[in-house]
Amino acid sequence: MVSLLISIGIWLLISGACISSGVKNGSIIYGMLGFILSLVVISLLTRRKFKAINSEMQEVLGAGQKRIQHKLHQFQSKPGGNPRLIQKQLEADQHALFRQALDFTQKFEAYRKWNMLMGKQISTMRLQFLYQLKEFEEVDQIFAKNMFSSPILSDPLLVAMKMARQYVNKDIAGAEKTFKRYSRWYRDDRGAMLWGLMSWIYVKTGKVDDARELLNKAKDKMFHETLNRNWEMLANNREKSFSNSGFGDQWYSLYLENPPVPKQQRMRMNAKNAHRPF
Repeated sequence: MVSLLISIGIWLLISGACISSGVKNGSIIYGMLGFILSLVVISLLTRRKFKAINSEMQEVLGAGQKRIQHKLHQFQSKPGGNPRLIQKQLEADQHALFRQALDFTQKFEAYRKWNMLMGKQISTMRLQFLYQLKEFEEVDQIFAKNMFSSPILSDPLLVAMKMARQYVNKDIAGAEKTFKRYSRWYRDDRGAMLWGLMSWIYVKTGKVDDARELLNKAKDKMFHETLNRNWEMLANNREKSFSNSGFGDQWYSLYLENPPVPKQQRMRMNAKNAHRPF
């Protein structure tokens, strides 16, 4: 890490200058102060530039999402279109936006060597965009490097992505291990998605009793409408009604299920043969 090497160099330089000038007793203290101060200054400057680039990327993403939402709103308010066709168009727009964001992450690479934590931040961003682009081979390679091993620092959605990939790769035991390792670190309903995903995996693999037991434990830990509803469905032997759709876009971003096809407003005729939505 360049910043550490520079700070060590400043430490040695200050200590050497103190010894040369006869200030032997304070050489270690002044050298240490120089080391800490230079490390802090470099870190602050690097983070400021990193945040500036990140803000620029967020603006690009925000503008792109607004365009997609506007196109969806136009479709929903105007009858006569093909729902499946518009869904494909929206997915293509989303794909292009994520590809643009992924390319944008290259601007961060210049700062990776200045701070060891930035390497993880950059990898995290790339992982999320690669996942949304369905470039799962690269996603699996990143997960295989165990770059997100710290339970405290990991985002629940990243953990859910890892579990989803383990399920798709038929590593159910691995998904269970990941769930048990990370779910206990999230308070209240912050980790609700992980409980919903693990219970979904159990249902899909025919372990309905395990899913019911898991959701029963979730009820004691948190209140979440989707988890409670799914527990009720399983408790009444209605596993076909089990659904994680209540998690919204986050659930569908795992690509385990397809989102519902966009709906248009229905039209009806009034007495004057005028159309109006209802």
